[in-house]
Amino acid sequence: MTLPTLFIPHGGGPCFFMDPNGGPADPMWRPMQAYLAGLIDSLPEKPKAILMVSGHWEEDQVTVHAGNGQPLLFDYHGFPEHTYRLRWDAPGSPEVAARVKALLEDAGFPVGEERERGWDHGVFIPMMVAVPGADIPLVQLSLRKDLNPADHIALGRALAPLRDEGVLIVGSGMSFHNLRARGPQVTPVANEWDDALTAAVTDADPVRRARRVAAWDQLPHAHFAHPREEHLLPLMVALGAGGEGPAVRDYRDHVMGWTVSGYRFG
Repeated sequence: MTLPTLFIPHGGGPCFFMDPNGGPADPMWRPMQAYLAGLIDSLPEKPKAILMVSGHWEEDQVTVHAGNGQPLLFDYHGFPEHTYRLRWDAPGSPEVAARVKALLEDAGFPVGEERERGWDHGVFIPMMVAVPGADIPLVQLSLRKDLNPADHIALGRALAPLRDEGVLIVGSGMSFHNLRARGPQVTPVANEWDDALTAAVTDADPVRRARRVAAWDQLPHAHFAHPREEHLLPLMVALGAGGEGPAVRDYRDHVMGWTVSGYRFG
């Protein structure tokens, strides 16, 4: 069974866990939370492991986290004290990490390896919702600091064999990420950006799809939607790994005035 690949929104900080009694304090996050909660059941089979690329980890060369039993990295600021005591105790998978490293090196990419960095909130916040039992091993892969779109698509292509090996490839970011632009006045512009991005991402021709998404900065309002594109680059990896199969938008909603979408490939 071949698994799809996903690009998911991970929300804002610990948004799904702001209420110390459970759940988000603001109901605007509940549709996103429901989408994430249904991800595993939406797959053709339960993954043996997850490979996750977060918009919150960049290295000079792409780097795989090969540790096991790693802590969480609370890389958000100014939130309630209880959100710094969250737990998600899934195991790592050194075996999958080694396979990831081998695939990327075979494709010509220099690959770093590390075992100390904790999982950042682009990983553990959505995974606490999607896999609350923490019963699927997870490996994290960094972005490359140059944020080159075509190269990140190529990274994804190199990782595509994992889909036939029971590994779910997930890009975790936000399709719109301008922290200074909030409120209902942003929504019309965000809608135009989202429509253009979705048209590119869901292009039926996979070659043209990759070319259009790599040229994301030519789309309407591109640099307004992403003053810096680190939250969009995980989409490139998911798209590359998705191969020539169909591409669909499987989530769309509005938070903070932003239009936010999620995508599925293959």
